[in-house]
Amino acid sequence: MVIAMEIYADNKKAYFDYEIIEKYEAGLVLIGQEVKSIRNGRINLAGSYVVMQDGEPYLLGAKIPPYQPKNAPADYNPEKTRKLLLNKKEIQYLAGKANEKGFSLIPLKVYAKDGRIKLEFGLAKGKKKFDKKEKIKKRDVERDTQRELSR
Repeated sequence: MVIAMEIYADNKKAYFDYEIIEKYEAGLVLIGQEVKSIRNGRINLAGSYVVMQDGEPYLLGAKIPPYQPKNAPADYNPEKTRKLLLNKKEIQYLAGKANEKGFSLIPLKVYAKDGRIKLEFGLAKGKKKFDKKEKIKKRDVERDTQRELSR
């Protein structure tokens, strides 16, 4: 029996702005109302990133609004820093790569796997402006050729 992976959030802009070199899967440390909010699809990864602090990976800038705004704790912060769960070898490898010039850790999507909420993030290198323009031109040419072929 194959369980379908439900995707709650997708960071499509990351694929446009960055060249993804490697992808990783990490668990998220969340409180109960954040899990419920994410399962309702209320998470925003735009502008978020992963950092290494004191040898631990953290997700910064992801917005998870409260599940029930009127019933949320008074000190609840939707943009708080959330810890990521990875194994030791991955943490050590990523800590070294994250310190190298030009590399970033960018969240790509949030999804459910075996009843747990996971974050897929990538080791990425930023694209230059001319790379982005080239990709747009290539996409336009492909679209035009498809139109011509379908006539």
